[in-house]
Amino acid sequence: MIAELIAGTLIVLAGFLMLLTTVLVWRLRHDPLTCANLLGPATGVGLPLIIIAKLVIDFSVHGFSATDLLRGIGAIAGLLVVLAIGAFLLGRSLYNVASEEQSTPQS
Repeated sequence: MIAELIAGTLIVLAGFLMLLTTVLVWRLRHDPLTCANLLGPATGVGLPLIIIAKLVIDFSVHGFSATDLLRGIGAIAGLLVVLAIGAFLLGRSLYNVASEEQSTPQS
């Protein structure tokens, strides 16, 4: 019962982060750099919370399993690596777009 409450709280918190990020991106959609920076909390915190909630449920149903723990840690680590590479590529593309806009004369 307690594990379901903990997992449910983590899922609701992750969902709230996703909803908040969606609303903020929608409001600030005219500034691409701000939109790119807003994706960090949702993906860097929200998605690992969902993985942790799944681990809490698995540990409460099946008991502690080292393989489940290692898979959860691997999933979170892989997610953070992919997020870092994605943020780097997104930053480079935004920089290139901004530099192209500055170099072309405005009519």
